[in-house]
Amino acid sequence: VQLQASGGGLVQAGGSLRLSCAASGRAFSDYAVGWFRQAPGKEREVVIRMSRSGDRTYTADSVKGRFSISRDNTKNTAYLQMNSLKSEDTAVYYCAGHDTTGFDARWIPLPTYYDVWGQGTQVTVSS
Repeated sequence: VQLQASGGGLVQAGGSLRLSCAASGRAFSDYAVGWFRQAPGKEREVVIRMSRSGDRTYTADSVKGRFSISRDNTKNTAYLQMNSLKSEDTAVYYCAGHDTTGFDARWIPLPTYYDVWGQGTQVTVSS
């Protein structure tokens, strides 16, 4: 499967953005999907992750109550809705997918666990 992220841009603090992650190739429903971000000089960190069927979600504490993830397997697309954006949310955002064979929830935050990655999309929040 190939992933392509889009929807980034410049937004004022307190505003909202929705990122999209479009999949092609192998069935999108075969993969759990996560969103990561990487700010300059910082490590890539997981933001949010959704199971294959969409029934379970992991959300990083830093974005709880502000960010949500959804997916439409019929459209092979996942979404990251970001509300109440803060300057510290500024980063390049990546979508990623992983096969769930032998899944262990402890691995969710580990970028190395993810099999496929989209290109990043820049999100800049101005204060």
